[in-house]
Amino acid sequence: MLAIQILIVLITFVGMEGVAWFTHKYIMHGLCWFLHKDHHRKESHGFFEHNDFFFLVFALPGIAGLGWGMQNNFNWAFWVGLGITLYGLAYFLVHDIFIHQRFKLFRNANNAYFKAIRRAHKVHHKHLNKEEGECFGMLWVPFKYFKMNNSVN
Repeated sequence: MLAIQILIVLITFVGMEGVAWFTHKYIMHGLCWFLHKDHHRKESHGFFEHNDFFFLVFALPGIAGLGWGMQNNFNWAFWVGLGITLYGLAYFLVHDIFIHQRFKLFRNANNAYFKAIRRAHKVHHKHLNKEEGECFGMLWVPFKYFKMNNSVN
């Protein structure tokens, strides 16, 4: 049973990368650009951005799964909620802390994977409008960003 629960968490975690990609490309850079544009244009007036609203949108299904799953003898919904929540934690650590340095931690991470994540995100942020974007995912990085020279770091 534990193996199935771990598998549910892992499948959910991996699936969340697809959900994040889809939401980023078609919702944040589409209908909800008004909330996301300050993240690209640095229009923020303080620590928080309008874009931070998406944290709540993504957190609600995780919280609901955890809560409903706990009330129902830790059924599958709990493990799905845990996968969503763990992805949210990874997203926060990578996007907000590592890439955007909202907290001054992990500044000197110097392995190939972390360099590729930074490169891909910089390429994404070079576009200041909602059109012509690229690299909408977070943890999955196209191989070309591993091969790029260090000038984009």
